[in-house]
Amino acid sequence: MPDTTSDTTTRRITELRAVIDRGFAEGVGVMHALGIELAELSDGRSVFTLRPSHSTANAMFVVHGGVLTTLLDTAISAAVFTQLPDGTGFTGLDVKVNFVRPVGLDDDALRCEATTIHVGRKTAIGEGRITSAEGKLVAQATSTCMLFPLG
Repeated sequence: MPDTTSDTTTRRITELRAVIDRGFAEGVGVMHALGIELAELSDGRSVFTLRPSHSTANAMFVVHGGVLTTLLDTAISAAVFTQLPDGTGFTGLDVKVNFVRPVGLDDDALRCEATTIHVGRKTAIGEGRITSAEGKLVAQATSTCMLFPLG
């Protein structure tokens, strides 16, 4: 099967991997602080993982909903970024999250897969799902992003 990934998408993937690698190398950013790791990145799709830890805990000693939301937002944003045309920036307008089950601090790593639903001229929409190591749904989200010209 031929590779249909565009040059622009290939550049976006390379750019995003470089930014993520730099953040980890320099110990900067929310991904580094929470332990969110990039597992896969392709055209309109991303997969990130998160291992629950004490730094992800809320007062009830389970993974904080804000941490799960951050994981979802990170994955959805990455999926959208891979499909942006040259010279286009974006910012989140909203994130709508449904939490399905709690995650214990000793649970195995979570997997968050996100895909784009729509990338237009002015907005983009993506969705993401977090699943447990057992494949059970933990949380689901949709997000709308505003697109704008850079420069």
